[in-house]
Amino acid sequence: MTFARRLVFGSAVVALVAVTTLAWTTELALRGDLESEIGSALAREARLVRSALPQDTLAWQDVLHQYASATGHRITLIDRAGNVRADSDFPTGPLPLLENHSARPEVKTAFGGGEGTSVRRSVSVGRDLLYVAVPGGPGVVRIAADLSQVNAIVRRAQGAVLIAALVALLVGGLVSVLSARAVSRPLTEIGAAAREIASGGQPRFPHSGIDDIDELVRALRQMHGQLGDRFEELRREKAESAALVESMVEGVIASDARGRVVTANRAARTLLGYADGAPLPGLQELFRAKPAREIVRAALAGEREQARQLEMDGRTFLVNTRALPGGGALLVLHELTEIRRLETVRRDFVANVSHELKTPLTSISGFAETMLTDDMDGETRQRFLGIILTNARRMQRLVDDLLDLSRIEAGRWQPEPAATSIETIGREVWSALAERAAAGGVQFDIAVAPDAAVVSADPDALRQIVTNLVENSLRHTPARGRITLCAQREGGGTVVEVADTGSGIAREHLPRIFERFYRADASRSRDEGGTGLGLAIVKHLVESHGGRVWATSERGTGTVVSAWFPSA
Repeated sequence: MTFARRLVFGSAVVALVAVTTLAWTTELALRGDLESEIGSALAREARLVRSALPQDTLAWQDVLHQYASATGHRITLIDRAGNVRADSDFPTGPLPLLENHSARPEVKTAFGGGEGTSVRRSVSVGRDLLYVAVPGGPGVVRIAADLSQVNAIVRRAQGAVLIAALVALLVGGLVSVLSARAVSRPLTEIGAAAREIASGGQPRFPHSGIDDIDELVRALRQMHGQLGDRFEELRREKAESAALVESMVEGVIASDARGRVVTANRAARTLLGYADGAPLPGLQELFRAKPAREIVRAALAGEREQARQLEMDGRTFLVNTRALPGGGALLVLHELTEIRRLETVRRDFVANVSHELKTPLTSISGFAETMLTDDMDGETRQRFLGIILTNARRMQRLVDDLLDLSRIEAGRWQPEPAATSIETIGREVWSALAERAAAGGVQFDIAVAPDAAVVSADPDALRQIVTNLVENSLRHTPARGRITLCAQREGGGTVVEVADTGSGIAREHLPRIFERFYRADASRSRDEGGTGLGLAIVKHLVESHGGRVWATSERGTGTVVSAWFPSA
């Protein structure tokens, strides 16, 4: 039931109760007042009749008839024994046998010397009568008055009260309806505003003119403002948390108590091989490796895992788990595959550097100790000093190459491309190596296409690239061999190639020749003074220009190393 109906119904019930109570109390009060007034009049009449009774008892009946005719009331004379001696309702003459009246309440009171009053239905006349008895005469003089007139007056009064109450009820009902509408309309609008607040819409707050309801509206408006501020703060915090989780390099996966994934950031999807937006299976089906499933099972059971290393699909992960307060689990995955690879590279690098330095240091220290302890001729001394100098220069080249490589990889060096003549660079490089080449009978040729005469590259970097490639070819090219520097346009850039007729490289070694310290023929390269870093430096220098480098070779047919530089 609505508030308006409750208010109207309640008002109607209150009005009905009030009308009923008013009618009842009006009847009691009016009837009591009328009966009291009539009783007083009857008592005076009874006293008057008592004083007018003659001594002759036979005349009593006529006297009663005279007074009854004048007053319209019934008059009865009762002796001390309770017998009726005269009654105005009976004709003159002997009275019929009537009931003894000594037990009547008004008669008993009059026998005691007082004025008795009683209201009851008369058996003889069949109407409600008011009886008043006073002592006197033969014993008691009693006068009875018909109450029909009193009942009529009371009914008329009740009718008037009921009509007035009906009018008041109608007016009150109309007022209740109007009041209920005036109160329920703003309450309905307040309910609609509350639903709008719950749905996140823009509520309309009513103005009723009723202080209590307007106070409620003000409180609701204030609550709406505070909720808006809090929701905005929660949305901002949620967005910040989501952005933070999405920006993490670690994979973050959260599930509910049933194991359904509710949160998975981009890193987690990438690590597990799922595209953005692709549906994810349950947490227990998300991993195929048995150790991972055990970790998930323990996490859902509430156990915590800290820094657990896990091998899965050939990759290494560091896993941290934690149970969520409302049930479910949180998993954080950090892939260590690249870190482990870099650690391996670092160990190999340290080992390779140590090995590369150990050989020249051993030669230097050995020949120096020999010179200090032995007495030798000048020619031997000169030969030993030459060996020491050669190994010292070899160490110097190794250190210089390491510094160059470190500087390039750390990003402390950036190329400054310029139009550079590849033929000029080639002749400068070969002039520095011509004496060594002549000793081995190795020839050098330059074959540059007309449209590739100028390369967009850093001059110093290009010079070092060509130097490393030509030196590498010179070390592996036998007597009467040939080294050729070529340049040609290709794919929106220029390809610079150094080709030789040397011993070549087996096909299985080609993918790794640009790694640091990797040698297809380690003993020969080391004997000929190579550091094992030349091709690694070439690769980094070319890639710094946005280019790429590759090699083609067959065992015994020579090698071609190509470097592609994009156009300016």
